Amino acid sequence: MIITKGNLRAAGFVLAVVAVSACTPMTRFHGFAPDARELAQVQVGQSTRAEVIALFGPPTSDAGLRGDTIYYVSSQFDRIGPFAPREVDRTVLAVSFDANDRVTNLVRYTLEDGQVVALDRRVTDDGIADVGVLSQLLGSFGRIDAGALLGANDTEL
Repeated sequence: MIITKGNLRAAGFVLAVVAVSACTPMTRFHGFAPDARELAQVQVGQSTRAEVIALFGPPTSDAGLRGDTIYYVSSQFDRIGPFAPREVDRTVLAVSFDANDRVTNLVRYTLEDGQVVALDRRVTDDGIADVGVLSQLLGSFGRIDAGALLGANDTEL
């Protein structure tokens, strides 16, 4: 193949297009949190848990066993090129209820608030200890059967 000035320009153009497109942020959205217009439908002291869930759908979390607060969470992540995704926006809506399942409080937290909200984690323990490959290899040395290793046969009398 002969390298010409035109071929170099075309290759440079393709390389520039690839470089620019690699730097374009890719945005992902996770979860759902109702906006202010949707929240206007919820009346503190009057709306029930069932009405809130009917309006917004099932919550992201229900605060574990207590059950007096449900959470709706939405997040936005941007990823540029080969770098790890970075969270650029988060909204947590906490809806609290009284003993009669009536709304007592609506609180919205954002990423800028820096509030830690302990959501329940639905993680099942697999019962497997965290054993690395090296630990597995070293642990198997005591279980080697010398007879099987040397090819001895148990049928001899």
